[in-house]
Amino acid sequence: MTLDDSALSLTCHAAGDGRLRHGASLKFFWGPMDCGKSTMALQMNYNHARQGRRGIMLTRIDRSMGPRITSRIGLAHDAIEVTGELDLVALVRDRWAAGVGVDYLICDEASFYEEAHIDQMAELVDRYDVDVFAFGLATDFRAQLFPAARRLFELADAVERIHIEVLCWCGREGQLNARIVDGTVAREGEQVVIGDTGAEAEVRYQVLCRRHHRAGDLGPLA
Repeated sequence: MTLDDSALSLTCHAAGDGRLRHGASLKFFWGPMDCGKSTMALQMNYNHARQGRRGIMLTRIDRSMGPRITSRIGLAHDAIEVTGELDLVALVRDRWAAGVGVDYLICDEASFYEEAHIDQMAELVDRYDVDVFAFGLATDFRAQLFPAARRLFELADAVERIHIEVLCWCGREGQLNARIVDGTVAREGEQVVIGDTGAEAEVRYQVLCRRHHRAGDLGPLA
């Protein structure tokens, strides 16, 4: 059995339908490293799944380097690795064609997605009434917006900063993610380079306040 557009139209709500106005939404939860984005993504999935809703977990370039959503506090869940070729709308349609329901998507590390994926998220919400919850960084190591994050700011129904406070070494609120190479704050390079916050990593990241990110000051213990 396959689903064509006419069959799918039964699940698509016309403009003015009350369920469309008060139904699915695209939400983007963002913050710097260490603020608990992946932990919140896993909690969101738990909360929806325990009410009988059916979801798909997705990630891209997780710290585990595998198709999993992992958190620094030890929580983890298997997920689908998002590639440039993956079409999120087709993924959901294929699940429906196989008789598997999909009510929501959890999209972790969404700032590393392609911009086209963000438009697909919006289509799933607007046309198919599927909730999409995206989690990710807003800016890269140069304090410039990731393209996918910018698109989420443009399209999301709700944008929420995660308010688990991350501190700079000076005690101010940590806002920006510095890339550290050979003990120095990097200012040039590829936008996405895999690293973590551990001091032993060859390439690592450290959350700094704006003042010390701009100054390249890693603090007295650097």
